[in-house]
Amino acid sequence: MASLNPPQAAPKWTHTPEEVLKLTRGAIEEERVRLDKIAALKPEECTFESVRRLSLALAEGEAKGDSIVEPLTFYQNVSASKELRDASNQAEVLVRDFGVEASMRIDVFRAKQAAEKNIKESGRKLTPEEQRLVDKMILDGKRAGLALPDEEREKLTTLKKELSQTCLEFSKNFNEENGVVTFTLEELKGVPEDVISGYTKRTDGGKEVYDITFKTPDIFPVFKYAEDPETRRIAYEKFENRLAINKPVMSKFLDLRRQIAKLLGYPTWADYITEVKMVKNAKGFLTDLEQKLRPVGLKDRETLLALKMEEHKKKGLPFDGQFYLWDYRYYDRVFIERSLNLDDSLVKEYFPVSKVVPAILDIYQNLLGVTFVEVKGETWHPDVQMFSVWEKDAKDESGFVGYCYLDLFPRASKYSHAAVWPLLPGYEKADGSRSYPLTAMVANLAKPTPAKPALMRHDDVVTFFHEMGHVFHGLLSRTKFSRFHGTSVAGDFVEAPSQMLENWCFEPKVLELMSSHYETQKPLDAELIDKIIKSRYVNVGLFYLRQLFFANFDLKVHTDQEPADYTELWNSMRESISLVKGKDLGAGEGTFNHIASGYDAGYYGYTYSLVFAADMYATVFKKDPLDPQRGKLYREKILGPGGSRDEIDSLKDFLGRPPNADAFIKELFGSQA
Repeated sequence: MASLNPPQAAPKWTHTPEEVLKLTRGAIEEERVRLDKIAALKPEECTFESVRRLSLALAEGEAKGDSIVEPLTFYQNVSASKELRDASNQAEVLVRDFGVEASMRIDVFRAKQAAEKNIKESGRKLTPEEQRLVDKMILDGKRAGLALPDEEREKLTTLKKELSQTCLEFSKNFNEENGVVTFTLEELKGVPEDVISGYTKRTDGGKEVYDITFKTPDIFPVFKYAEDPETRRIAYEKFENRLAINKPVMSKFLDLRRQIAKLLGYPTWADYITEVKMVKNAKGFLTDLEQKLRPVGLKDRETLLALKMEEHKKKGLPFDGQFYLWDYRYYDRVFIERSLNLDDSLVKEYFPVSKVVPAILDIYQNLLGVTFVEVKGETWHPDVQMFSVWEKDAKDESGFVGYCYLDLFPRASKYSHAAVWPLLPGYEKADGSRSYPLTAMVANLAKPTPAKPALMRHDDVVTFFHEMGHVFHGLLSRTKFSRFHGTSVAGDFVEAPSQMLENWCFEPKVLELMSSHYETQKPLDAELIDKIIKSRYVNVGLFYLRQLFFANFDLKVHTDQEPADYTELWNSMRESISLVKGKDLGAGEGTFNHIASGYDAGYYGYTYSLVFAADMYATVFKKDPLDPQRGKLYREKILGPGGSRDEIDSLKDFLGRPPNADAFIKELFGSQA
């Protein structure tokens, strides 16, 4: 396999800031010329054949442009160079502004309308995917406001550009946040030694202190293990308030969205967004689920509050009968350790990064019939691994699937969570050959410490497995047009495939395959595996109520007609929905990057798509999760079509029937019923 040469070269990753901007401007100009040619067509020239060429030209031009600019605008998330990050961010501003301008071209829209009319009149049939492309192009024009009078359309263009730049500012602040919270060793009592050994130690006023970043591997152990409630409170307050700079930015982009929705004739921004989603009534879905979860959450809170009272009494600490935000992760961990005798830091010892990452790649390769070949090519940072991906039985270059990059470890000014970027889409070129996809996963796994190798919490393993699901959605989709490739599906379905794959991390056979104690090399034993599986739905009420808080906040700010004090709204909604106290923690809404970067009026989708995830897993995979035949079916029916057909049709094809919520309700409440 290693002797095979990919038919498509990997992109270069040695751009200078000047090149980033020059190449971006060049790609934009090329696309503008292409649009001008389409706009110059006379209505009668938009025949069936010319329309067919028009669709292909538009689709291929868009894909070519994306293949140049996507990697360039990606640098802002991963580059160690501030100059390159700034140029990349600037490039994205240019791309987004051009996107707004292109979407508002009435001349191009009229050519598309003439095209659609001529297709209907000719009686000729397009393929289903071509018809879907034409339908989506017309709908795009209507949603872009191209039916508006000239003056209103110009105003809309201005508002959209301003919105784009405001959201970018919010995300840039989020990515570049590099604050710390500082504690003495005494204040960190309870936090595992191997975690503390990874903190930056310095002397301040004659005493030794530790600086803790707000990256997950650093700050979460403080939330989970620090025995002093005051330490946890301070840590949470600083963590919640770390992006107070974003407070006015959020107010601004929400106001712009209200203005845009009004101009377009939608009652609210949420109505505009959900028009192209699967859900018909997001608020109803959330209300129904909250009613089911609330009694379970109240019971969970009482259990954890009893643990808090017992501990405070034992240590002589004051107890006011309240359960605070900074209590949740700590007592959740205590409860799991007590009730299941499950120690998170012990489990971590069985998941060294050096074992887990190759093991997960192996599981996916066998399940989905592909092979990863590591390539020593050019990347944006020495930590990054690069792979060419091939069909399992590839004999020549026709078996090439695409490229995958893994950027797994934290560093300064790097994107601070875990996510996948579909940097290049796959699609069919005009000559019938293929352009191949490239996906990049960015994560922040723990680095080695002086005492231990890099180890992953079980939560991290689940996250990694989830994100690899997005990687394979990007690699194994096979559509004619780039617009429908991979994760280009309805926003409230996009998480379902990856959420389904999280189930593998609670399967005994899979846990055994993925684990190897860093000292003894032994896998997890049956007893520990059983405890991990039982821990999955412990305190499930409080966990999902937290998710519903995010989803409800998102929907409320996008359905309200008037601005509000979003800090007050954030803190009061969290208290009333999540059932945890903590009103005065500052501007936590500044950390909610999801609604600045594509999940606006869509966060409910994380929970909504769990319905589909549970159904797919229970119906097809549960009997034998590692069966390549089931993997082949999943690849053909769910991953392959991408967004080239309605998601509900892909689900029906995969399940053999329409999806339902039975498996999800049973999974969540089966043990509580």
